[in-house]
Amino acid sequence: MHIRPANVDDLTNIAQLHAKSWQENYSSVLSGDYLAHRVLEERTQIWTERLTTPCDNQLVLVAQLDGVFSGFICVFGDKHPQLGSIIDNLHVTSEAKGKGIGTQLIISAAKWAQTYYKDCGLYLEVLECNPKAIGFYEALGGQKHSQGYWHTPCGNKVKEFIYVWQSPLALIK
Repeated sequence: MHIRPANVDDLTNIAQLHAKSWQENYSSVLSGDYLAHRVLEERTQIWTERLTTPCDNQLVLVAQLDGVFSGFICVFGDKHPQLGSIIDNLHVTSEAKGKGIGTQLIISAAKWAQTYYKDCGLYLEVLECNPKAIGFYEALGGQKHSQGYWHTPCGNKVKEFIYVWQSPLALIK
């Protein structure tokens, strides 16, 4: 497995995986029309912006397994005054799940956060309808902090949980 910083050449793979992940995991909360006709275009716009004009506090890493794009993570350092740096996206291809890629991506992001934002915790938002992701984060020591609602791009309101790690060191073993 090879993990490296993302670049603009990764745009298509990242946007397609992000859209596919939403299609596979959020069909119960996002409209069929949105998932069929708009999700890829919107994800492409977001990743075009993030990869061509990145924020100063942004990290995007991609994972490759045997030279094949297998996943990515996006983190924004010191995003929240109490919770710290947010893991905004973590997606692994269906073919690569169960091979430790998600774990290695989150550990790599935690090392970056520890280097540049060591006085901050880490957190993420996960939808209630994604129990596999919740189980993954709990297995990595994430603690449920609070809950709220995500207002989806297609106008729905969906319950989400915030999971926290008090320090990036909690993920670096």
